[in-house]
Amino acid sequence: IIEPGFNGWLVTQRPRGYYSQQFLESRNRLYVTEYNQRVMQPQLFDPNLYILQINYEQQTDYGYEVNYLLYNYFLFFEKQYRQRFMVSRG
Repeated sequence: IIEPGFNGWLVTQRPRGYYSQQFLESRNRLYVTEYNQRVMQPQLFDPNLYILQINYEQQTDYGYEVNYLLYNYFLFFEKQYRQRFMVSRG
């Protein structure tokens, strides 16, 4: 993930291993679905924030690290850009 401030922010979050891979995958599916819906609605959501859809296949095992980083990126994205997704937190 190439985003200014993300790596510094990440070290202040829950460490790897805190969440199960299953938890991260379930949250990422929800986040990706909502994010991609926003990409398709540039009249409602800032197209400078929601640029490209994220290709996240439910059947693909991306491993723990990818899911950990993606989940935390969504949390960072919400905070950094003052966005709220309708995904409950655990």
